[in-house]
Amino acid sequence: MNAIDLLKQQHREVEKLFKKIEKAGPDEKEKLFDGLGDALAVHAAIEEQHFYPATKDARTEELLEEAVEEHLSVKRIIADLLEMEPDDAQFDAKIKVLQEQVEHHVEEEEKQLFPEVQKLHSKDELEDLGVLMEQTAEELKEQGAPRMEVPKETGAAAPID
Repeated sequence: MNAIDLLKQQHREVEKLFKKIEKAGPDEKEKLFDGLGDALAVHAAIEEQHFYPATKDARTEELLEEAVEEHLSVKRIIADLLEMEPDDAQFDAKIKVLQEQVEHHVEEEEKQLFPEVQKLHSKDELEDLGVLMEQTAEELKEQGAPRMEVPKETGAAAPID
């Protein structure tokens, strides 16, 4: 799968999870958040490990630097949520802030970053990158609970190599 198509597909999956969490009761919320946390952890990992380094150049560098800072902010909220129970007074508020940050990040990627990347890279390059990203995503899922790695990643934004 094309790298950009893969990322867009993941964006849509996360949007659906946010909608489900909004409507869920406390029992279901925890399970849905676990899925959301895993999805966001995997998504950030494949972007930071593969997509961002492979697409970095003079035209994308500033967008990518902002993107990793946005990832850091999202990771910090996920780390906070991992310490909370769904019936905690602040849980819903933190989920809402997380949703707003993720929506902002998705909008910038899809409207600004992805069009630039498509100008810079061939369809074959994006297909090859997508295969690599899918493999890494599967490996992370197989390890179980990727969200539990997020608190270790809240110190500083990942450098783009």
